[in-house]
Order: sequence, then C-alpha cells, then structure tokens
Amino acid sequence: MDVPIYGVPALPAFFLASLLFLAGTCPALPDHPRPHARPASPAGGGGSGPGQINSNSILVALLDSHYTELAELVEKALLLQTLEETVGRHNITIFAPKNEALERDLDPEFKSFLLEPRNLKSLQTLLMFHIVPSRIDSADWPEPAPSAAGHREELSLSSHRLRLAKRESGEREVDRARVIHADAVARPDGVIHGIERLLIPQSVQDDFNRRRSLRSITAVKPEGAPEVDPRTHRLKKPAPPAKAGSAPALPIYDAMAPGPSLAPAPAPGPGGPHHHFDGEAQVKDFIHTLLHYGGYNEMADILVNLTSLASEMGRLVSEGYVLTVLAPNDEAMAKLTTDQLSEPGAPEQIMYYHLIPEYQTEESMYNAVRRFGKVKYDTLRLPHKMVAQEADGSVKFGQGEGSAYLFDPDIYTDGRISVQGIDGVLFPPEEETEVKVEKKTPTKVAAKPRRGKLLELTCQMLTAFGQHSRFNSCR
Repeated sequence: MDVPIYGVPALPAFFLASLLFLAGTCPALPDHPRPHARPASPAGGGGSGPGQINSNSILVALLDSHYTELAELVEKALLLQTLEETVGRHNITIFAPKNEALERDLDPEFKSFLLEPRNLKSLQTLLMFHIVPSRIDSADWPEPAPSAAGHREELSLSSHRLRLAKRESGEREVDRARVIHADAVARPDGVIHGIERLLIPQSVQDDFNRRRSLRSITAVKPEGAPEVDPRTHRLKKPAPPAKAGSAPALPIYDAMAPGPSLAPAPAPGPGGPHHHFDGEAQVKDFIHTLLHYGGYNEMADILVNLTSLASEMGRLVSEGYVLTVLAPNDEAMAKLTTDQLSEPGAPEQIMYYHLIPEYQTEESMYNAVRRFGKVKYDTLRLPHKMVAQEADGSVKFGQGEGSAYLFDPDIYTDGRISVQGIDGVLFPPEEETEVKVEKKTPTKVAAKPRRGKLLELTCQMLTAFGQHSRFNSCR
C-alpha cells in the first residue's frame, strides 16, 4: 500500500520505514575525532584501547626525552607494560626529576637500595608516585591563596596523594618540589613537567629505614634453643634465656632434617608473642631475588621443585640460624649430567655442599683469604669442608678442575641469608680409599750349617786314610 506525501512521489511503505529506521540509528554511531584533535579527558572516557600505543604517545616521548635517568629507572622497574595499559585508559601527568637529582643529589645508599632486585616493589612504588592518572597542564594549577584552599591534592598511581600548590611568585610546587619546567613535553595522551628533585613517598622511606637498621630481620627469640643430651640425642632440659641476638644453643647439624623427605619440627610462626624470625618469608624473598636477578633459574627450581630444601632452609632460619648460599649460575648447572642427578638424594647432597652455616659476604670472604691464604668453611654436607682461596683478585672455591670463582657477589644479603653467585658446581674431593696391603711374613728356612775351610781340609785327609767315618762332622 502506498503512502501519499505532499510534494513527493508515492513511495512504497517498506522503503519509507527503512529511511526512518536509518535516521533514528545514525546519531548512535560513534563520532570519530579529527586526526589532530585533542582526545577527551578521562572523565569522558577518551583514549585508545589498552596496549595500543602509537609513536606520538607520552611514554615514547619520555623514553626519547632528556630525562634519561627517570626513563632508565622505569625500564629497570618493569613498568612499561603497566604504564601502557594506564595510558590506554587515561591521560597521565608525569613529574620528572632532572637527571642531576638522580645522579648526584640522591643519597648513594638510598640509590643502591632502590636498585637491589629484592626491592623492586619499593622502586615501582617510588616511580608511580610521580605519575597521576589524569592530565594536569600548567594552567590547571590552583591559584595561590593564604588559606589551605590554595592547594589541591591528586591521587597518584601508587595510591599516595600528591599536593599541588602555587606560590605568590608564580612558582608551581609538587609536594614541596619546585617545578622547573612546566609542560616540558606535551602529547595528546599526557604531559611531562620537570621538577627539581625526587619525590619519595613515606612507605618507601620506611622500607629503606627498616632495611638499613635491619629491624625486620633482627627479631630476637627471648628463649634459648633446647639442649640435647649427646648420649641419647634427646632434649635434656630447657636452656636459660638467651641474650638478644645470640646464636642458637643447638648446632645447626642437630636442627637439620635427617633425610630428604623428613624435616625438623616447624619453628613457632612469626607475629606471635615472642617475635620469632620469619625464615620462610626470607627464603621466599631470596628465591624471588634470584629469579629477578636473572641467570639462576635452575638453582631456584632445584630448591623449590626438585627438593624440599627451601622449606628446610626456612625452618632453620626461623630457629635463628644463618646461612650462606653459593649459587651456581644456569650455565654451570647445565653442565650437570643425568647420572649426577639421577641417584636418590643426589640433588640434596649437591646443594648441601653449597650451603655454609655462617653469614659471609663477598667482603668478609675476600678479606679472610687475603689474610690467611686458604680458608676452610663448614658445609651442611658432613664431614666435607669448602676450601676457599684468593685467585685473580677474587675468591676461588674448591681445588683443581672442579673449582669455581665468585661470579656475582652479594646477590642477596639480609643479615640472616647471604647468596653469592659462582660460575661452577662444586663437588667434595673424593675420599681416598686406603688399600690395605697384607705384608707377607717370610718363612724361615733352616740353613744348613756351612763348614769351615780347615774342617774340610781335615776331612779330606781323613778320607784318604779311610778314617773319616769316625767324625760326625765329616759325614
């Protein structure tokens, strides 16, 4: 049926309905922005999808900018992927410290703390404290005012609040750090402001103070370890209270597991009324450090998956013992043959020989071999000892072809566990088998008495006269 419209030829009904439907749906189509238009603010849902970063991104501009020290720290902290996802959802503002603030003005001890692999979380928190998930241009700073209304707080990616303020002289501040170059780099998805110094959140400062004073690892057991009767190997009586920081009363060999499948009784957990050591957390921390450090994945795999040594080390540290781990790198572990690892208990015995029941650092071991020449360290593989000596300005362990050098010093040092990287797998010297040689006692043969010359001459004369038979000596 046709529908009459004045001034328009008659149209089929279905064609008119199609036009009305298309007219109603056209406003719902997305409005594509112009190529050079500034994207909408985060509140309006602007920005490209996660992971879609183009060459005009603020992250690319940061890596190519003159803020090289900050860009290097971002790469070391493994934050590029996280920031790419953030830029895909929001505009961001980066407060970039100048290079001198990170090179010369920063405390060297604090900088080394940030660059240690075990403190990766602190480094990430510090860097994300400088990034705000919204765009703040120089014109967006609050105007100076005598009251508290003259500043504004913004939430950073580290969940800490940044205080933005502006002085009467016109200088802009971020957490009392002066902005020396506002709008240093501007891109459609963010902006970079140059600041005069590094911003340090309170949580990172607290972590640094705890590490420096070793408060988190010097918890003291107020009760001494129990004594063991050497004859019955059983508990004798409770030991008197031990002083703060004193070593356990039991030798470490009595606290070790008697076999690969057994483990000692677990120590009281941390956080209790006695504030014991948290050995399991420390062992987990140093294994994560090995993985982040790189090149020691095989060692970590043996400790965690192939054996139960990680659990046993955690219990020993929880009891108050200290350990030094000589960790062979992946290149050295790859040289192990199947026969060396296939025997029952072989991985445990190999690792026991690399565990020293002392706390040694690269400096302490090098000073010892410099002073005494050769030093023998006890190992958890009784009765074998580890021989160390100076060689080529470093520390060499073992002797002969089976020796290994200290390759990566002080991978992990926290006061209870020390991890030193070496470039070879060590084996104890083979025990010399004493061959018992049976001494043959010579059998004594009765020698016939030898007659003298004079007696022989006399016997010959008597034989000539036929009288030799009268003398027994001549018979």
